[in-house]
Amino acid sequence: MLGMIDAALHRTRTVVLILLLLLVAGYMSYQSIPKEAEPDITIPFIYVSITHSGISPEDAERLLLRPMEKELRGIDGVKEMTSTASEGHGSVLLEFVAGADTNSALADVREKVSLAKAKLPDGTDEPTVNEVTMASENPAITVMLSGTAPERALITIARDLKDKLESMREVLEVDIGGDREDMIEILVDPLLMESYDLDQQDIYNLISRNNRLVAAGTLDSGQGRF
Repeated sequence: MLGMIDAALHRTRTVVLILLLLLVAGYMSYQSIPKEAEPDITIPFIYVSITHSGISPEDAERLLLRPMEKELRGIDGVKEMTSTASEGHGSVLLEFVAGADTNSALADVREKVSLAKAKLPDGTDEPTVNEVTMASENPAITVMLSGTAPERALITIARDLKDKLESMREVLEVDIGGDREDMIEILVDPLLMESYDLDQQDIYNLISRNNRLVAAGTLDSGQGRF
């Protein structure tokens, strides 16, 4: 051992040259090793869509999603399950563990969906099962609003958030799921209409004449302008 140390001390140039050669060889080997900044790791995402025309978000959660979730929970390899209820529609997004076989996952989901179909209410469309492809060239962000507030309050918040997001230069489009169109139903008394010599067309014309968008101008109250 001492002899090797003495030889290294007497041949410093040779030792330094060997070290340099090792460093150069190591650097070249590092450069030649295949590397990926974003390695191709398969993470299956499967989307289950359930449509029932006219059903409210609350009923969609109770009648569409709960029976479906009960069956889907028994699938092996599911990392996370996210359910969304909206007007006339319910959906379940399943994220599987990395490396799971996509074909096997699709087969398992379709089998469970078939079992859950018998528990769905009459009039429900055929549920669809699709693999989700993450297309990096079309980025999208989903924002979920939930809480104990009334549906109208949540919709108002969602509409306000939509306006703010669409004002951003980077945002192309914002859609609100579950936003029901406001409607007014008018019930008329045929006897009263007859006494006033009116028919349904007269009522329709009266409402149409008063249902207009009118530019009201501005009002300066001293504390603000409206």
